[in-house]
Amino acid sequence: MKDRLYREKRHTQILQPTAGNILRCAATLKSGGLVAFPTETVYALGAIATDAAAVDKVYAVKGRPHDKPLIVAVSKKSDISKVVRAVPQKAQVLIDMFMPGALTLILDRASNIPDAVTSGGEAVAVRIPKSDIALKLIELAGKPVVVPSANTTDRPSPTLAEHVKDDLDGKIDYILDGGASEIGIESTIIDVRTEPPTVLRVGGVSVDDIEAAIGQVSYKRESVAFSAGYTPSADVLFSAYYVGMSDNINARYDALTAVGRRPVIVCLDCNSEKYGNRNLYVAGADYATYAHNLFALLRKADAERYDAIIAEGVKPDGIGKSLISRLIKVSGGNII
Repeated sequence: MKDRLYREKRHTQILQPTAGNILRCAATLKSGGLVAFPTETVYALGAIATDAAAVDKVYAVKGRPHDKPLIVAVSKKSDISKVVRAVPQKAQVLIDMFMPGALTLILDRASNIPDAVTSGGEAVAVRIPKSDIALKLIELAGKPVVVPSANTTDRPSPTLAEHVKDDLDGKIDYILDGGASEIGIESTIIDVRTEPPTVLRVGGVSVDDIEAAIGQVSYKRESVAFSAGYTPSADVLFSAYYVGMSDNINARYDALTAVGRRPVIVCLDCNSEKYGNRNLYVAGADYATYAHNLFALLRKADAERYDAIIAEGVKPDGIGKSLISRLIKVSGGNII
């Protein structure tokens, strides 16, 4: 019944981020509504984090299982203490160095954060977005805001306002249009309650930079609780990085076309000539641009009805680690 009510709303409006429109969206959040807005990582779906009923709407419109906690965003560093019980020393170092930015910290939750946000757990994930639009909206809302990606769970994360509308039209109140997301992949998540701190998801802040700030960290297989459901309609294949990678990609592409499939290759600019006249998406000149464009290219492949995507691998350097993590996810581990 709830989902039917969301579908029966009038079309969701895309608003330009004027002062008046940001204030209008803040008022919507305060009244229990849902608003999508840009962050430097991907577009977020916002609701007041202390309003359990509004948080439940987020789960409903995304089709997200209630056992997957939500990240909470605040607009300034001093507000972190309003959603957590304590800030350990290493957490403070990371806050000072990387916030606002694409970093999420796992800390013990404060009593005002409802079970709906944390799936009943005692930890809360908190970040401060870098986007001026996001920061102003959260500030005007006056309370912390949950910020999962503004997509349904079976779709790639949105990096444009139009992506949000494709997935959530009629299910949410407004979308603030801030143009393309700067980074294009989600925040790095690190649990700073452990010693050493534990990386749960690699993302927009590189682990190399984190270790330079606080020393060695440990890794855990990315938590199902914080992973997004990236499922393009096309099958995704991901090539490991090695010399001669393009030859293997070409062979797989040709094998797919031989049985009537319609594949497309995703590659860096410098490698495009290696693929001849095959269907090709050029993702950019470097790993950061590749990461920025990845989700948009997955959506483009769906729109253009490709049934297979073969993505180049990259070296595990800097943002390359985060990109590899995303490629493994979208391919379901289907590595060639």
